[in-house]
Amino acid sequence: MKKSIYAVAFTVLFLSACKNDAKQAESNDVNSKEIQADKKADAATQKSDLTSAIVDGYLVLKNALVNENSEKAAEGGKMMLTAFSNFEMAKLTETQHAKYMEIAESAKEHAEHIIKSPIDHQREHFEPLSIDINDLIALVGTDKTLYQDFCPMANNNKGAMWLSEIKEIKNPYFGSKMMKCGSVQKQIN
Repeated sequence: MKKSIYAVAFTVLFLSACKNDAKQAESNDVNSKEIQADKKADAATQKSDLTSAIVDGYLVLKNALVNENSEKAAEGGKMMLTAFSNFEMAKLTETQHAKYMEIAESAKEHAEHIIKSPIDHQREHFEPLSIDINDLIALVGTDKTLYQDFCPMANNNKGAMWLSEIKEIKNPYFGSKMMKCGSVQKQIN
């Protein structure tokens, strides 16, 4: 009798352990598939040429501010407006589309101010424009290697970020006054 009780207890323990292992394996498989899907989504988002023309215009603008060239900065703003009007929204998901529209509206407004303003006012609008372009890249991705830089003294000592195609700090907020003020926060791509 004792042997049969032990046998039944052993069988119950064995079967419940197998059942838990199967549940754990199933859970691990689901988690693995989710991680793989996230990695694929990240990879697709990170390497996108949809933003290429917008980023090109932004970099022209940024480099013009570094070099204290208001006219060239206005050209960069015009390039950005053209790039936004030619953006292929049909390639966005429904979720991306809604967020893109918010970013684009704000970025275009700042680019318009940059086109018709003196350099000090251009720099004021460059700060929120940089946030918009950074958000756009986070949303859609880029095919470029960029560096997110930060200057703690910009924006009335509140700090401001910008994107650059080079690792070397060349500050668009202060130009020759404080060319090296800032640091690289992270590399994008």
